[in-house]
Amino acid sequence: MRPDSKPTPRALFRTFATAEMITWALLITALILRGTGVTNIVPIAGGIHGFVFLSYCVVTVFTWVNQQWKAPVGIAGLLLSVIPFATVPFELFLDKRGLLRGGWRLAPGGAAPSGLFEKAQAWVLAKPALASALLLAFVVLLFVVLLLAGPPVPKN
Repeated sequence: MRPDSKPTPRALFRTFATAEMITWALLITALILRGTGVTNIVPIAGGIHGFVFLSYCVVTVFTWVNQQWKAPVGIAGLLLSVIPFATVPFELFLDKRGLLRGGWRLAPGGAAPSGLFEKAQAWVLAKPALASALLLAFVVLLFVVLLLAGPPVPKN
């Protein structure tokens, strides 16, 4: 891929769906290792999974806007992120039905954006480096806030 080229919606979504699945496996493995008394790497695996989970959710919404999915499809993508290993089958489902086909329709020279989400996406596609840095900062900030709030399941 050329440095100035952007990944397609399909490639971006597939990458994060796969990463989400891999980090589920990492987290489950860490839980098993902790449960068997081998070691406790749950905080590390949980942190990695949490970060990838948030990133997958952002990518899902970004793809949803671009591909103009109906609300049930986008909501399903978000909800399936909390089910271990469900993101890759969902990505395959979308791909098989052509719901990941095409490029970035709101990129410069493309369709005119309408509405808040499309205007935000058009801006992101026009300024990918700045948008990526801001988005990364947002995900890191959200991740830190969630870490400070504590684990989703309280310790006994």
